[in-house]
Amino acid sequence: MEQAEFEAKLREVIVREIEEATDLLSAERLSGGASQETYRLRVDTADGERLLCLRRAAGGLQHEEGSIAPGLATEALLMRSARAVGVPEPEVYYVLQSDDGIGDGFIMQWLEGEALGARIARSPDLAELRPKLAFECGQIMARIHAVDLDATGLRERLMTTTPREFVEQTWERYKLLNAPQPMIDFTGRWLMEHLPEKFDLALVHNDFRNGNFMVDGKGINAVLDWEIAHIGDPMRDLGWICTSSWRFGVAQLPVGGFGHYEDLFAGYESVSGHRVDPAHVKFWEVFGSFWWAVGCLGMAEHYRSGPDKTVERPAIGRRSSECQVDCVNLLIPGPVELVEPLTDSSAQDMPRADELLASVRDFLRADVMSATSGRTAFLSRVAANSLDIVLRELSLGTPQREQEQARLRRLFNSTADLSELRWRLVNELRDGSLSLQTPGLAEHLRATVVNQIAIDQPRYPGFRIATADTAAP
Repeated sequence: MEQAEFEAKLREVIVREIEEATDLLSAERLSGGASQETYRLRVDTADGERLLCLRRAAGGLQHEEGSIAPGLATEALLMRSARAVGVPEPEVYYVLQSDDGIGDGFIMQWLEGEALGARIARSPDLAELRPKLAFECGQIMARIHAVDLDATGLRERLMTTTPREFVEQTWERYKLLNAPQPMIDFTGRWLMEHLPEKFDLALVHNDFRNGNFMVDGKGINAVLDWEIAHIGDPMRDLGWICTSSWRFGVAQLPVGGFGHYEDLFAGYESVSGHRVDPAHVKFWEVFGSFWWAVGCLGMAEHYRSGPDKTVERPAIGRRSSECQVDCVNLLIPGPVELVEPLTDSSAQDMPRADELLASVRDFLRADVMSATSGRTAFLSRVAANSLDIVLRELSLGTPQREQEQARLRRLFNSTADLSELRWRLVNELRDGSLSLQTPGLAEHLRATVVNQIAIDQPRYPGFRIATADTAAP
């Protein structure tokens, strides 16, 4: 659909459905991914100009019946239902109908605020707000979980997923990637052996984290991104906001990089009346890192087999080791030996391979980034970071793999090569023939993952935590 046709049809909807609206002045697209578009609408009314927000399916598509994702009409119902029980949400004014001719979506109130997770966690402007946020998040989650699924009609619109099903679905998705990562399988086994014995079934936002809500000077003024909500264990939401990936570098504050467990739990209990079991939340915190470790690998697979060949996809794939080291820190913490980097002072190449890579990296950072803006500058930074990974791989990769192979040979009393041994470890973790308490297993996994993240992202807080008692080489 051409922009002019889209705006003409949208104008008809605005004038017909929005009280006192007389004209659509502009429809500015702010973002657009594979499934969602967001527009800022300037609307003329009897009382003057007014801002509204449009959420629309990418390309104006209609939601397919039977799809796993709820769809925007259900997302609108979720927001209205949450708002009705005191969850901060923009008011939804109108849900698009098929006769409107502009696809799946809805028109809602425009709100101002800060939604970037890193700023919420670190900006000096929000310093006074941060100590209150964990308690407020707990209160909001309790209100979400109290939504009446039957009275709202949500029960028949949403999927129900038990903890066992969630773990099994995620583990199966990883297995289909055919990329052996033993720490992911170890974590999958741990999760299956520690499934919650008792849990409620309630509305779960499923992506409530720092970066998916908006704050103003007073507190949270909107919970965003309901597109993967489901019916399940409500403790999933509490564990997800505590997952290390969403702390934005502030590792010492486990709730979103701004608060403490105790405040989150106290806020939840103050509204729900139910005591929070920290061990139950830990299960979902571990699951959060497990789930995102698989998600990162999926990004690399998208690069290999899909149409999106951007430099960002494989870079995100390497972030799987961040999530894996978080699993190490949660499940098998302990000392680890870091490999010594290779040094080859006899190299006669002029220049050496590492010098060529460093020159391209420095060009991207110093020249390309300063001469560009927006997404191009962002992707230039990503590309430079990827070259840093390659440089560390040249220095640390060979000794890291040699030591991984030596440990596996001792573990299995075998002389097989690294690939065969890694697959043997993965398969025995999957079929249960290898106990999680096998002597030497935890030490092997810890050393493998920590030395891998030394290559992928040594500045990640989880690496510093894992090596707190380890002397750097």
